Amino acid sequence: MLELHQFELSQFSEKIRLILDYKGLEYKKIEVTPGIGQLELYKMSGQRQVPVLKDGDTVISDSTEIAFYLDRKYPDKPIIPVDVMQRAQCLIMEEWADESIGVKGRTAFVGALNQNSNFRTSMLPKEVPDFLKNILGAVPGDVLDFFGAGVGLGGDAVKFAQRGLKQDLEALTAIVQNQPYLLGDQPTLADLSVAALSILLKFPAGNYLDIPEYLKGKGIPGLGDNAEYAPFFEWRDRLYTDFRQQSGNNSKTKADDGSPMTIEID
Repeated sequence: MLELHQFELSQFSEKIRLILDYKGLEYKKIEVTPGIGQLELYKMSGQRQVPVLKDGDTVISDSTEIAFYLDRKYPDKPIIPVDVMQRAQCLIMEEWADESIGVKGRTAFVGALNQNSNFRTSMLPKEVPDFLKNILGAVPGDVLDFFGAGVGLGGDAVKFAQRGLKQDLEALTAIVQNQPYLLGDQPTLADLSVAALSILLKFPAGNYLDIPEYLKGKGIPGLGDNAEYAPFFEWRDRLYTDFRQQSGNNSKTKADDGSPMTIEID
């Protein structure tokens, strides 16, 4: 069976999960433990980043390379068009989605945690006492931005990411309101990439991710809850309904014992 070495909330891991589900391939998720688990991943694949796919003796890293491999090895329900122009458009859009929605979405998500105390506390399990939520919510955003700036996640980076994402979502909303998929009448790697990479902008509402119930459907303020972008997220959720398998095991989360959920983002 295919093995997907992943972080559950990695957008790029989700990209591969969606592709695997779209193609109807059975696979086993292997959650990589930050630190020691990444050293093991390095021994297997030569790098520490997820996702990594293992198919028998074959090991593939990088979400784009995994997508190409899956389309070659398992050609049923192809995701890369044969037509030269559509193929070119698909590959350009997939690369753009990785660098824009993927990278900027991660920055905007961390920025929302830093700058919006309500969003920050809403990500905590309901079992966390109110007094602790109040303490965490009271930490000034400027303080968190100061520390975030040291790793490229400060206030200026967040503003840049949010501005770019608003432009992206406006364009994507216009496209999906006029045709069923980004490149026409059939889903491609472009659709699956854009849909999966958007999970940090707004978590899908169904049992697609192994996250606590209270996080499902929650989004970044100003992006995930903006009515102007609702058609895009409705389109994204339709793709999930049509192609993504629901896990049905979301009860097995780190938050179930009342402790805070660790969010690992590669």
